[in-house]
Amino acid sequence: MKLIILDRDGVLNYDSDNYIRSVDEWQPIPGSAEAVGRLCNAGYTVAVATNQSAIGRGFFPIEVLNGMHNKMSSLTAEHGGKFAHIAFCPHVPDDHCDCRKPMPGLIHQIEQALGVSANDAWMVGDSLTDLKAGASAGCKTALVMTGKGERTLPKLKADAELSDRPVFDDLSAFVDWLLGQAE
Repeated sequence: MKLIILDRDGVLNYDSDNYIRSVDEWQPIPGSAEAVGRLCNAGYTVAVATNQSAIGRGFFPIEVLNGMHNKMSSLTAEHGGKFAHIAFCPHVPDDHCDCRKPMPGLIHQIEQALGVSANDAWMVGDSLTDLKAGASAGCKTALVMTGKGERTLPKLKADAELSDRPVFDDLSAFVDWLLGQAE
């Protein structure tokens, strides 16, 4: 199975420092739903690993998160895409859980849910925490410049372990590159 793991906020949808708090606030980044469809049509399995501490902070209930994910899944399905699994961490940093990125727990949840290993999967994110979670779980990692990507790039270049990771304008550019590698 060719597995791609995506962060949500800043990769699939616009992000906000004040959190995405409603289904209406969840707005896709142009080309992201199409990119997931292209991955699925090329035989990739796509999953999502997302920190959602807004739940733990009491900003919205789990039902709102489910609504966002239903909207995300519906828009993606319009382009032939499907998320095989969506793993989320509802905890705040002070909870010290093992699922909040940069810990690899969400990726391990995806492995268990799909019965696969994430070794050699791709983890695509817009933050260093995304890339660290992916790397610690054995994934290849890539940064996108959407979301927090521009703020993350200097940190990425300064990180001895991750500085050589590829950087793309957005998810669509990553998919262009990945599918071009397969040709």
